[in-house]
Amino acid sequence: MKNNLSNSTRLILLHPYIQKQGSSNRLWLLALVSFLTLAFLATLIYTRESITTTSTVAAVVAAANPRLSASVSRALIHYASNSNNSDHMTYTDMKQISDALRQCSQPCNLLVFGLTPESLLWRALNHNGRTVFIDENRYYAAYIEEKYPEIEAYDVQYATKLSEMEELIAAVKEQVRNECRPVQNLLFSECKLGLNDLPNQLYEVEWDVILVDGPRGYWPEAPGRMAAIFTAAVLARSKRGSNPKTHVFVHDFNMKVDRVTSDEFLCRENLVKSTDTMGHFVLDRMDSNAVQFCRNTHSPPSNSS
Repeated sequence: MKNNLSNSTRLILLHPYIQKQGSSNRLWLLALVSFLTLAFLATLIYTRESITTTSTVAAVVAAANPRLSASVSRALIHYASNSNNSDHMTYTDMKQISDALRQCSQPCNLLVFGLTPESLLWRALNHNGRTVFIDENRYYAAYIEEKYPEIEAYDVQYATKLSEMEELIAAVKEQVRNECRPVQNLLFSECKLGLNDLPNQLYEVEWDVILVDGPRGYWPEAPGRMAAIFTAAVLARSKRGSNPKTHVFVHDFNMKVDRVTSDEFLCRENLVKSTDTMGHFVLDRMDSNAVQFCRNTHSPPSNSS
């Protein structure tokens, strides 16, 4: 009987190492799953808190950086108008531009033709807005950008001469139905007074305020401001955003060329205020089919060809 039992019975002995190894693997697997779960939950919580924190910070920054107060604006203008630079604007002229910027919906887009002693002032007054400067001197524009990294400046080559003002205005009148239309994207224009070599993205900006304070125009071979004034007129009339109006300021309004060109393209009926040295125009956007700049001028005959 014992022999039969001995022959038929099989004993299975489990080595303690094998039991420990199986338990250890299960523990490691459980630990890994727990770690991944905790990591996922931590990432989810952090992401939600990060989004909430970012939104809160953005709201705080926006609330902490409103437009400049009237007192700060007046102080900036006061010190700028009393600087030792003999070429600076008068307080009255600066105040006109400052008032327009303060009335502008935020963020305000300001385009300035000419880098002048007031450039930093315009950048500061247009707080939280975009201010772009266009200058005829590429080296000076690069110097200003290097010295003041917050300044956005571009150079442009003017192909006009002050002595050619009458011929250039006559050429625009001849092409007012074609290349020199009041409403167009100047990037694709061949009009002699249109600036078509600015950075492409500038033609898409809805400019709220434009200041013409350059280029130079004090001798016959100087480029004069005819092209800058014409370009400002077209940019203002070609707006398609929610704000249909554009304030255009022309400095040195006492200069014959600036006044004549302004009358032709910014138009006397749009002049809201003028001093000896500053003309302030408010232009409305026009229909894309417009064929004249001013209401008090006759539409040119259509081309028969």
